[in-house]
Amino acid sequence: MHIAPLFVSLGLLSSAAALAADKPPAAPPPTVTPVMVQALPEYPGKEVLMITVEYPPGGADPVHRHDAHGFIYVLEGTIVMGVAGGKEVTLTPGQSFHEGPQDLHTVGRNASQEKPAKFLVFLLKDANKPPVILVD
Repeated sequence: MHIAPLFVSLGLLSSAAALAADKPPAAPPPTVTPVMVQALPEYPGKEVLMITVEYPPGGADPVHRHDAHGFIYVLEGTIVMGVAGGKEVTLTPGQSFHEGPQDLHTVGRNASQEKPAKFLVFLLKDANKPPVILVD
């Protein structure tokens, strides 16, 4: 397990809004919690990373990509997801979303300004690549 780099990479997603001091106030960042990392011996160099993401009311992600197949499953609340070139979708508990390794995740936010939202993310990725790549 590569927990130390994982926390650093996930921390980038959680704190990206704080880095933009000269920009207008950003939406509250998500809380990202690692669930597990599992190497896939049958697929050398590949691993699965599972995380939960909780958006506070009005919360959102910065624009990013994963360089992985990402599968999202909504646990609580309502979220809005979208990738460059695709349509935004609004998801509620029990609904899912996929983004591919080449997708730019341009929209990821809580649909509510009053209630939190939480979802599970399952990433199928190269073991030596970070889980989150921020994009300007």
